[in-house]
Amino acid sequence: MADLVVMKFGGTSVAGPEDIKRAARRIVAAREDGAPVVAVLSARGKTTDDLDRMAHEVSEVPDPREMDMLLSVGERISCALCAMAINDLGHSAVSLTGSQAGIVTDSSHTKARILDVRADRIRDALGEDRIVLVAGFQGVSGDSRDVTTLGRGGSDTTAVALAAALGAPVCEIYTDVAGVFSADPRIVPDARKLAVVSFEEMLEMSSSGAGVLQLRSVEYARNHGVKIHCRSSFNDRPGTVVLGEQETMEHPLITAVTHSTGEARVTLKGVPDTPGIAGRVTTALADANVNIDMIIQNEPVSEGHRADMSFTVPRDDIPSAQAAMEPIAQELGIEIATDPAMGKVSIVGAGMKTHPGVAAKVFTTLGENEINIEMISTSPIRISCVVPGDRVPDAVRALHSAFNLSGDDSIRPDEPFGPFS
Repeated sequence: MADLVVMKFGGTSVAGPEDIKRAARRIVAAREDGAPVVAVLSARGKTTDDLDRMAHEVSEVPDPREMDMLLSVGERISCALCAMAINDLGHSAVSLTGSQAGIVTDSSHTKARILDVRADRIRDALGEDRIVLVAGFQGVSGDSRDVTTLGRGGSDTTAVALAAALGAPVCEIYTDVAGVFSADPRIVPDARKLAVVSFEEMLEMSSSGAGVLQLRSVEYARNHGVKIHCRSSFNDRPGTVVLGEQETMEHPLITAVTHSTGEARVTLKGVPDTPGIAGRVTTALADANVNIDMIIQNEPVSEGHRADMSFTVPRDDIPSAQAAMEPIAQELGIEIATDPAMGKVSIVGAGMKTHPGVAAKVFTTLGENEINIEMISTSPIRISCVVPGDRVPDAVRALHSAFNLSGDDSIRPDEPFGPFS
């Protein structure tokens, strides 16, 4: 028997009745090739957004536990409908919720993390020659037994976690893009599809705005040695394989330009120049489950003056960040200022480790295009710049051109694609 196949279908891949039937046919084709199949499905189309809107129609601040109960419904609908379509194709399928599939998480509602996968029920169903469909994005808290959700893009993590638990060598992520590209094809039409990307590069790309794969799913895959094949739901052509750095034959200087327009900057003005303040600030944000990206603090230039501290957070987390900072601000006389109209552009490439001058080229290119850099963050294989939100597309195009990232494998007009970030 062929190796177990774990497949994941995103929201646009199951948006309408014909999409669900297409996904069902692809799942059945894999089973008829002799492989046991487990498929993870996202909620259909904009279902999650619709459910979120419903919650805010009745509550300004919906209770997180009840939000998880509500939001987990979408994936269950997709799985049940797809199971019906598979049964009509002559195969036996069973749909499972995240908790039924054994996805055990912590109790952080709306942003839970997977702690364990107890996949006995899945194995039993596979042993009965059934196709198993698992609702993505959700699990059950090991402490409270409540339904939990994993945050946006959590179905990717569900699929990778199941692949790791069940011993599948590859997790196939089917989406509305043909793979991972050197930039967002909507901004750079001749962006190149990448055949192979290392986990290290993909982690940096995901964390800096490339929404084609969720950051935690890539991290989970790297930690458990599961390759990811990101490919289109609409054709059978190969996509992009994400694998270990030691398996990658070459390391280009720059692999991709990524971007995010969901950044917000929070500035604390008048921070006392005393030890421990930064620790208090970051601890308060962590307790509020607010993820910090970049941090800059200037030192006072003369005795008695105070410092300013700026950091970036996801725009949706501004209210939580402000609420977390308010007690500290009142105690220490700090002023809180926010700027939601920020964006981030990044270049990523493992080859940067051994090539000097990359930063100089990035900053010169942005300067020549009169794009002001507000903040800078780096890693050995990434350089990120916070820029005004309305200049992000210009920055992406300028850097993509400066590093000559277009190529023969650019997107073809007949290949459908959706949001890269």
